[in-house]
Amino acid sequence: MKLFVIGSSNMDLVIKLPKIPSPGETLLGSDSAMNFGGKGANQAVAAKRAGGQIGFITKLGNDIYGDRMRNHFIKEGFPEEYLLKDESRPSGTAQIWVSEAGENAIAVSPGANAALSPEDLMPFAEQLKTADFILMQLEIPLKTVEFVIELTKDSSAKVILNPAPAQRLSDDLLRKLWMITPNEHEAAYLTKGKVENIEDMADALFQKGVGNVLMTLGERGSLLCNKKGKTYFKAPKVKPRDSTAAGDVFNGYRAALLSKGSSLKEAIEIATKAAAHSVTIEGAQPSIPYLRDLENN
Repeated sequence: MKLFVIGSSNMDLVIKLPKIPSPGETLLGSDSAMNFGGKGANQAVAAKRAGGQIGFITKLGNDIYGDRMRNHFIKEGFPEEYLLKDESRPSGTAQIWVSEAGENAIAVSPGANAALSPEDLMPFAEQLKTADFILMQLEIPLKTVEFVIELTKDSSAKVILNPAPAQRLSDDLLRKLWMITPNEHEAAYLTKGKVENIEDMADALFQKGVGNVLMTLGERGSLLCNKKGKTYFKAPKVKPRDSTAAGDVFNGYRAALLSKGSSLKEAIEIATKAAAHSVTIEGAQPSIPYLRDLENN
């Protein structure tokens, strides 16, 4: 495999509301839906729809959600050998509120995702070492992320970490990353709030040894910081309907395009276009475009 995505799979339970409720507030919504989600799964599906050769390693629960997600992933074209099953835990779920303005608030119950262990990945160790890129997030145990980074540190595999949801990461972990892709909140958390300017936050992470720091800035695009300097990438203007998986689309598309031989600049530009396209469509994975959708626009 040229690209492995290792991460979470959730069943998203979505409710549309006039606005995101405040603590203690009850609101009557309109539509509701049950969608396939999870940062790992979203990014893997985005990478697949971008035309990448993908191995998606995830852990599903022993329940109807797990069965439905497994069938969905097989239909998307993922090899079944990487779709692991936890016999004792339920699948991961997420409660998602989406406002009329396109904003969202998300609460996640990890379920089987929390049981994806280094031992689960050992059968795939040699495959991971020979991959071109490995994309991970933080909805699986940090020890598992650390294991993969340590396993592949002397190999040809380039590790990309989307540090979401935010948590503390050691300097040793950071300097072994080829790329990190925080949003502004995550970058502030990783730099412990010591800097406020986005360029300073990106530079602070780069100085810790990360090869490429790519900060996502929502509708403003992204900022790349590496040894060549700092470069901004603008996002196209669109009318948002649901931003739930936009960051995941950006991460998955970019990783897939890199694994197909695109330059970093080209991969970021196309991934930005894909992310912007996704916010105009409701749902997480239902909003992920195929590469042909972008070529036709």
